[in-house]
Amino acid sequence: MYEYVPNNVAARPAVLVAVHYCTGSGPAFYSGTEFASLADRYGFIVIYPSATRSGACFDVSSPQALRHDGGSDPVGIVSMVRYAQQRHNADPNRVYVTGASSGAMMTNVLLGDYPDVFKAGAAFAGVPFGCFATTDGSGWNSACANGTITKTPQAWGDLARGAYPGYQGARPRMQLWHGTEDGTLHYPNFGEEIKQWTNVLGVSQTPALTDRPQPTWTRTRYGATGNQAPVEAISVQGTGHSLPAAGMAARAITFFGLDAG
Repeated sequence: MYEYVPNNVAARPAVLVAVHYCTGSGPAFYSGTEFASLADRYGFIVIYPSATRSGACFDVSSPQALRHDGGSDPVGIVSMVRYAQQRHNADPNRVYVTGASSGAMMTNVLLGDYPDVFKAGAAFAGVPFGCFATTDGSGWNSACANGTITKTPQAWGDLARGAYPGYQGARPRMQLWHGTEDGTLHYPNFGEEIKQWTNVLGVSQTPALTDRPQPTWTRTRYGATGNQAPVEAISVQGTGHSLPAAGMAARAITFFGLDAG
């Protein structure tokens, strides 16, 4: 793990976990995204996990990874959060996760596995919780990547809820981003994620608000119309597998509420 603690860190800071893409690293995600500069502005801590396996992808596929305290990378990342909470007196009620590609898939996984730890997530070009599941030891699921796995909202929701049987507490909010021309984790996954998280959060699949914050962005909010709606989804027209782009990290920080002082 790598940690970014700004000079003006709050007395009881929030924690943001920022999870890199395949072939990436914690330091690469630090230097290639705007989360650290936003931490400077708002005083929260950023944790950058680094995947250590071949290809530098995170495990979002194994049965262990898709279960609360089951093992593998999700347990490692939650251990990082607990370390930061102890070391920096961080606020356990303000823990968030974001990521791109493999990191976006991990964002979905962590919200399913640890709804008791994370208050919200922002997934840039990911897939639903459980979509990448495999049982043959492979870390890659072509059917999911190609956008050919579709389920009902209830079935997707059951997959996420099944990660932590017996959990009855609050569920984390989710912000979803996807480029319409994504050739790696294809665009249908965006709609499947929306089905999953609206079901998990118990809100209508009909948007409460639809707008365009930028000319190529179509934003839909579900369950409420404000900046912290239960589910927020931003479709980016004409963009491939290259998120987050400039300005998107700040939108995630607003969705988390970390810019509220």
